Order: sequence, then structure tokens, then C-alpha cells
Amino acid sequence: MGTDTIVYFVLLSVLGHNVAKTISFISGSIVAFLINKFYTFEQHLLSWQEVVRFAVLYISTLFANVAVNAGVLWILTDWVKLAFLMATGTSTVLNFLGQKFWVFKK
Repeated sequence: MGTDTIVYFVLLSVLGHNVAKTISFISGSIVAFLINKFYTFEQHLLSWQEVVRFAVLYISTLFANVAVNAGVLWILTDWVKLAFLMATGTSTVLNFLGQKFWVFKK
């Protein structure tokens, strides 16, 4: 979440909300894969199946993330931080469940 947050608010000064959110989400996803694979789920062998499943999961939740962010901003135009938190919270829950039960299942 830290990578996503930092990249989003830095890019927001030069890009629109949706583009900034997409790039920040992808940046956070790369960091999340590495941390979750090796630390959270302790999977130390490289598996292309895991990489593909992770990519499919994160591409799916990217759409949910950007949609929630855009939806909140459509309703509450100036609530950028709330939109970001709601979008990130939604995708965090979906990503954790997907990783636990599909990507890194033992």
C-alpha cells in the first residue's frame, strides 16, 4: 500500500486520476508480489504458474480499484483521499483472498 500511495500522489500532480491510479496500482503490485511470495506466504521456489495467476488476479482487481476510485470521485468530487482509501481497501481484500486461496495456495 505504501508504494501505491506514494506513486499515486506523486503522479497526481502531472497525470489524471485514472492514469495515476493505474500506474500506482501496477507499481504496488510488483512490490506486493515479491513481499507476499517470499515473506507472507513463504513460497521460495519460482513458479511461472504463480506469476500468471498473480498477474490475472491483479489485472482483475486493477479494474475494481480504478472503478471504486472513479466512482467515489464521481460522487464526491473533492474527496481524493477517501476515494484512494476505498479503492485500495477494496483491492487489498480481494488481492489477499486471491493470493491465499488461489495464487500461493499450498
